[in-house]
Amino acid sequence: AANSLISPPIISYTDFYNSTLDHIDLMEEYHNWQCYGNSHRFSFCQYPFIISIAAKKVIIQRDSEQQMISIARQSLVDKVSRRQKPDMNMLFLNVKVRRTHLVSDSLDELARKKADLKKKLKVTFVGEAGLDMGGLTKEWFLLLIRQIFHPDYGMFTYHKDSHCHWFSSFKCDNYSEFRLVGALMGLAVYNSITLDIRFPPCCYKKLLSPPIVPCDHNTLVGICDVTLDDLFQIMPELAHGLSELLAYEGNVEEDFYSTFQVFQEEFGVIKSYNLKPNGDKIPVTNQNRKEYVQLYVDFLLNKSIYKQFAAFYYGFHSVCASYALMLLRPEEVEILVCGSPELDMSALQRSTQYEGYQKTDITIRYFWDVVLGFSLDLQKKLLHFATGSDRVPVGGMADLNFKISKSETSTNW
Repeated sequence: AANSLISPPIISYTDFYNSTLDHIDLMEEYHNWQCYGNSHRFSFCQYPFIISIAAKKVIIQRDSEQQMISIARQSLVDKVSRRQKPDMNMLFLNVKVRRTHLVSDSLDELARKKADLKKKLKVTFVGEAGLDMGGLTKEWFLLLIRQIFHPDYGMFTYHKDSHCHWFSSFKCDNYSEFRLVGALMGLAVYNSITLDIRFPPCCYKKLLSPPIVPCDHNTLVGICDVTLDDLFQIMPELAHGLSELLAYEGNVEEDFYSTFQVFQEEFGVIKSYNLKPNGDKIPVTNQNRKEYVQLYVDFLLNKSIYKQFAAFYYGFHSVCASYALMLLRPEEVEILVCGSPELDMSALQRSTQYEGYQKTDITIRYFWDVVLGFSLDLQKKLLHFATGSDRVPVGGMADLNFKISKSETSTNW
């Protein structure tokens, strides 16, 4: 508790993990916590800071699987009770898309199959033969993310100096595409797929505000306390300017001539917004500049994108609704969605499987000599090429199922 009062904390949150707990009956702990809360019945889930991200992932996945099974079972019972012939497809979330209409088809499919989102995902590309053993699902995620996050698409703005995406504040008639991105992120966590998404840390903080969707639809969601540090991670130049304003030793009112008002460009038109009632008439002074900066940051990261983020929040929670989210820190949600940036190629080498090769074969020995000699940047590119993401899943390299197979076709390559 003392460590989390300090910003930035002295000790990393991962130092509190106790890996011994990875080997206990985690689901029993989770059920005790769900049934008895923080009452007289002890559960390690009352103190989630000592449970490692790997153990939390196990809890989330088991919880997901149990939800998947109960929903699939319900579908089966419904079919049989209506005297209809059951069919294996009922057990899956089957998504059929055309490559030429990827986003609109995916939107339609996920909207129509709202009740099936917690089933195991299977993707089919129309007009292409191919059973989805996981590869097509990964490709679907990869292509969708690439298209949705393209700057021309207008949903997200890419900030070059911080290498991250942020929600575009443009007003639109329909926010369903933001809901789709949230659902995609939820499906990725649910189906253990890492996504190549670059959101800043405060996005995950907002995603857990609150961690359980409120029953009252009038309750605000995705709003959290934001600071100048959060803005630094998205728009460092602007944040630097605001911190200089806070440290300025001269007369702020006379030298800056600012009011409690912000200006934003939308489709080539400059629009102004008051940060508080009659803000355009209230000058920023040495006395009120702290309030101005706080309202400015809150406007950029909460208020100006409220509808976009709320749709995104509901999309994510439509798939990932679980009390297990209450155990997670924002940083841990990011690792579940995007994987970890820590690469250990030697660990990958140890867990690689071979088909048609032995690990002592000269080809394989050359392969690892080359790969282990790569720069970090090239190693990331290899990982991205093989798995669709340059980050490592929660369980580490061993969870990647990396396999090198011998191609028997005669070739002069």
